[in-house]
Amino acid sequence: MGVSFDLFGTLVTVDRPADPAAAIATELANRDVTVPDDWADAYAEPHVDAPEGAEVPLPAHVSRALASRDVDYDHNAARRAVVAAFDPAVETRSGAREAIAAARERGLIALCSNCSVPELVGRTLVRSDFERDDFDAVVTSVGCGWRKPAPEIFELTAAKLDVDPADLVHVGDDPATDGGIEAVGGTALLLEDASLDEIPDRLARLEDEP
Repeated sequence: MGVSFDLFGTLVTVDRPADPAAAIATELANRDVTVPDDWADAYAEPHVDAPEGAEVPLPAHVSRALASRDVDYDHNAARRAVVAAFDPAVETRSGAREAIAAARERGLIALCSNCSVPELVGRTLVRSDFERDDFDAVVTSVGCGWRKPAPEIFELTAAKLDVDPADLVHVGDDPATDGGIEAVGGTALLLEDASLDEIPDRLARLEDEP
């Protein structure tokens, strides 16, 4: 058995910007980038023709949105503005460390997270009660190019743990994304069905099943 965990909303809570477009606009202006008058519209428009299930890194989206309004800028400014706009306060959820410890008793564990912002997962871990070394693998959508529930991200996570996708148990809070593990034959443990504190017992029951 391999076990993977969603990060945001499962192991930690973070304070996301209430208005991402406005937060990014502020950080762009702080970097002397001219923010278009219709920035909210530009931000809301699709600018990257990506395959279904693929992740579009947010800096790429912001760069294309600026280019669509003929704004000249240092291309690194878009990435720096996005990273700064998503600079979260982090709280580790009750029961998270115990769930990780229980999974560790059963084999290798991974983090499998949707996140379009570069560096955010790493900075979140630094500010949480976890360390990077608590996980045998960290798979992010911005890193691998696919967002949950796309099967590719779960297949990659299983490969990182050297298990068949059918032997991967994924713990998450969102049925629409984390539940995608079931499409590749794996098992979803969703927090809508039980609390994080119950995950150790649920893992033990799975291990006892024939």
